[in-house]
Amino acid sequence: MNPITLFLTLACIAIGVALGASGHPYWAGAFIIAAIIIALALKMANTWQKFVILRAGKLHGVKGPGLFAIIPIIDNVVAVIDERIQTTAFSAEAALTKDTVPVNVDAIIFWYVHDAQNAALNITNYREAIDRVAQTSLREMIGSSMLSALLSERTAADALLRDEIGRKTADWGISVKSVEIRDVAIPVALQDAMSRQAQAEREKQARVILASAEAEIAEQFVAAATTYGSQTAALHLRAMNIIYETTKERGATILMPSSMVDSMNPAVALALAGQGDAPVIKANGPAAPQEQTSPVEAPPAVPGSLTH
Repeated sequence: MNPITLFLTLACIAIGVALGASGHPYWAGAFIIAAIIIALALKMANTWQKFVILRAGKLHGVKGPGLFAIIPIIDNVVAVIDERIQTTAFSAEAALTKDTVPVNVDAIIFWYVHDAQNAALNITNYREAIDRVAQTSLREMIGSSMLSALLSERTAADALLRDEIGRKTADWGISVKSVEIRDVAIPVALQDAMSRQAQAEREKQARVILASAEAEIAEQFVAAATTYGSQTAALHLRAMNIIYETTKERGATILMPSSMVDSMNPAVALALAGQGDAPVIKANGPAAPQEQTSPVEAPPAVPGSLTH
């Protein structure tokens, strides 16, 4: 009983009791009868509710929301329909996919009643029927789908289930707002196999990327070698830059052959570039032995000969 009906009923009963105590039994009886009629006839539906009313066994109408009155005994409220969005969880256990893989799928459906009359008169229990239809449709969808598509294309599977369930429940005055698959569980052995397959695919992709990088690096090395082969000065400048990079750290000791030091002589670098000549300077190596030269003495003059 709604609060308004309860208040009016209690008020009539209190007035009838008061009148009976004051010596007006007829008025007291009238108020008591009025209280009973109000309790049986005055109904109130909330804004999300619809009352389906039969009059003498035939459909009289759908009332609500708000206050309304019915004829006691003749009219009968056979159903109070909640038109808010409802949720129903359903699942399919050990259902076989198209490629014969057993899976356990959990899903949830969001639905609402758009026609209270059909929901009350066309089916006995529409809530239970929605659960059964959802489970059947889920199994049908799993049986027509490959495991890979079921795992990767959740959105498409949700839309397919929504359309299928909505088509079956439309005659009951029920609309399906959305269907969401929450979980797809596959056997542990198959999970291990799929994990190994994914790891192999990742390794294959990594090797392809590495091979591509090696090819690009080789092309760059070939271009650099061509440049250094045709430009000797560029090669020596590169060698000087490498030595500079290796000597930036303090406390490092580097051993270099004398030929490399000779190549870093500015005069030699200019000579190699075709811009001048310079003597070769030896460094970091044993000094080249120098030949001892002695003045050459002129042969003694022969008597009687002429010297110039």
